[in-house]
Amino acid sequence: MPVHSSEAPAQHLDVVIIGAGLSGIGAACQLKRRLPDRSYVVLESRPRLGGTWDLFRYPGIRSDSDMFTYSYAFEPWTHRGAIAEGDAILNYIKDTAAKYHVTDHIRYDRRVVSADWSTPDARWTLTVSHTDTAETSAITCDFLYGCTGFYDYDQGYTPDLSGLDQFDGTVVHPQQWPQDLDYAGKRVVVVGSGATAVTIVPAMAQAAAHVTMLQRSPTHILPLPATDPVADWAREHLPDRLAYAVVRSKYLFWAHTSFQLSRRKPDWVRKFIRDEQRKILPFDFAYDPHLTPTYNPWDQRLCLAAGGDFFHALADGSADIVTDTIETFTADGVRLSSGAEVSADIIVLATGLNLLPMGGIDLVVDGRPVVLPDEVAYKGAMLSGVPNFVYTVGYTNASWTLKADLIANYFCRLLPYMDRHGYTVVRPVAPAEGSAGAILDLNSGYITRSIDKLPKQGARRPWKLHQNYPLDLVMLRYGRLNDQGVRFERQRRTQSGSRPSMVSSASS
Repeated sequence: MPVHSSEAPAQHLDVVIIGAGLSGIGAACQLKRRLPDRSYVVLESRPRLGGTWDLFRYPGIRSDSDMFTYSYAFEPWTHRGAIAEGDAILNYIKDTAAKYHVTDHIRYDRRVVSADWSTPDARWTLTVSHTDTAETSAITCDFLYGCTGFYDYDQGYTPDLSGLDQFDGTVVHPQQWPQDLDYAGKRVVVVGSGATAVTIVPAMAQAAAHVTMLQRSPTHILPLPATDPVADWAREHLPDRLAYAVVRSKYLFWAHTSFQLSRRKPDWVRKFIRDEQRKILPFDFAYDPHLTPTYNPWDQRLCLAAGGDFFHALADGSADIVTDTIETFTADGVRLSSGAEVSADIIVLATGLNLLPMGGIDLVVDGRPVVLPDEVAYKGAMLSGVPNFVYTVGYTNASWTLKADLIANYFCRLLPYMDRHGYTVVRPVAPAEGSAGAILDLNSGYITRSIDKLPKQGARRPWKLHQNYPLDLVMLRYGRLNDQGVRFERQRRTQSGSRPSMVSSASS
């Protein structure tokens, strides 16, 4: 039997935010700024805030989006770097939480195990496990706001690799990076070709004897300047907030345009990426097979090399790429399907993430477990049939925070609207024609491995996810709150005054 904590049982709050990472802190700050009278708490399963940026500690960790759109719209990014290192991002999140007095509302070591919705009571009851003790506690709230990210924080993805247990050296996964790992003068093989590998390779190459990126297939990697002269000029000549708005607009335009060009003129974008790589790499570099992906740009997320560091490491010989498949690991390294062998002292398995939708929380509505793949997303922010529940999933083709900011803005519009009309419940409904595919539309491995765990999206608005910031800006910040995809309800006492009944409001 679980031991109950000394905290007051079933404390009631207006809002419970789950997760104290980038999204959760942003949501709490927006709530504090715009609706300061609302009671709320942020529940974080780990002992510190920061989410991804506190968890990952591998060499060179940095943003894979520009910081002018990855930072919050309401809190300018003032550092010079357009691509920032993990510590700088973590400090930015901490400073923002402190500035808006969110820090005191965070409860650490609190993992939400289950969330049960009761329509008669119009509230959620959360079962919370205290990860630092054997205790559990209960909290009730009117609204539940999920900011858990989409991957499993406890364990990264490791494929079935033949002979890995035969390797005599050190094997590490970026998600569980040992802080005392000494790789100076060592031979390192990084297995993988995604954003993590592209970051780790040049960082480790600075001290290692040599680093090899072993990839099964190549990735689109774009060299991007580490700093932005436009941003430097704007900061020097314009007020801080105006400078931030100008530079942010520039990157919003760049992200939207590059994605649309990738969809409409993929060969042109391929050529652009190749031309940027050629500016750094030697003339005789073997682009095929090492840098010639079989998929079009943005079919999978585009990798960025800040300052071109990945390509500089290839150019100076401190790193190289091997494109092949693994036959088996050996005591000394890796034997490839081609028969070649790559020696190693350290193997880094940059093989990806495991998805964990909604943080693995068991959602239950009036006794019915919510099966995520059976539900349809509404405006990319709520789920059909799940009342008073908002969640954050960022863009796959742009900065995560762009979407997170819009959803927080939408949430802060929704609550006053419900107050004005006397509504206590908002319940999304699925489109009559059903769903039209998974909520995430990239063909990256971490998504395709878990496609059957994800909610669906519809074929039209407000159920279709456009992965398009301008369209979402109009819909979430300025669009109607009462539309065909949602039903609002209010409690009204029966004549006996016993149990509340629900009166619906159809869309108008």
